[in-house]
Amino acid sequence: MSLSRASRRRSTSGRALLLTAVTLAGGLTLTACGDGSGGSSGSGGANYVQGSGGIQTVARAERQPAPKLDGETVAGDRLDVSALKGKVVVLNVWGSWCPPCRAEAPHFAKVSQELQGKGVEFVGLNTRDASKQPAVEFEKNFGITYPSLYDPIGKLILRFPKGTLNPQSIPSTIVLDKDGKIAARSLLAVNEEQLRKMIDPVLAEK
Repeated sequence: MSLSRASRRRSTSGRALLLTAVTLAGGLTLTACGDGSGGSSGSGGANYVQGSGGIQTVARAERQPAPKLDGETVAGDRLDVSALKGKVVVLNVWGSWCPPCRAEAPHFAKVSQELQGKGVEFVGLNTRDASKQPAVEFEKNFGITYPSLYDPIGKLILRFPKGTLNPQSIPSTIVLDKDGKIAARSLLAVNEEQLRKMIDPVLAEK
């Protein structure tokens, strides 16, 4: 009987440790490769407004600063997102292995090129790719010309504070206002129209 109880304790402890390890290694409490069928809102508060297409926004006065996001890009350059303050920044969490990421990539390529030089900067956060090569091929195949920070185990994504519009799925898209604060989020793959709905109101702010 004592052995059985000890075995159960070890089993329970093992499951708890495994859960913790998976959460940390994944880099976020996310749904990998969301298919557009739903997902956690993850709002953590009542200040967020749920719009069409799963897009959430937060009033300007209630926004929180984005964390420091810096490091090496997929192309091997250095990037610090805080240097883009003064512009609207569109952050897209993606992985080359993710079908919804492939589906939305042409829309990101198109909109990023159309908004080039108009006060909007796009930055990718590439995650869960074990090496850079698949990410490089992904960007080449889809005509992605903006930089992506290489974040294979999600360390950068973990920097987002709880209770904010933080990324919780792959793909996720977050729009930062000109003050570097989190203004909008989608936890699903987005098309061109949805992407514009996230960006345009923030870009129009004075």
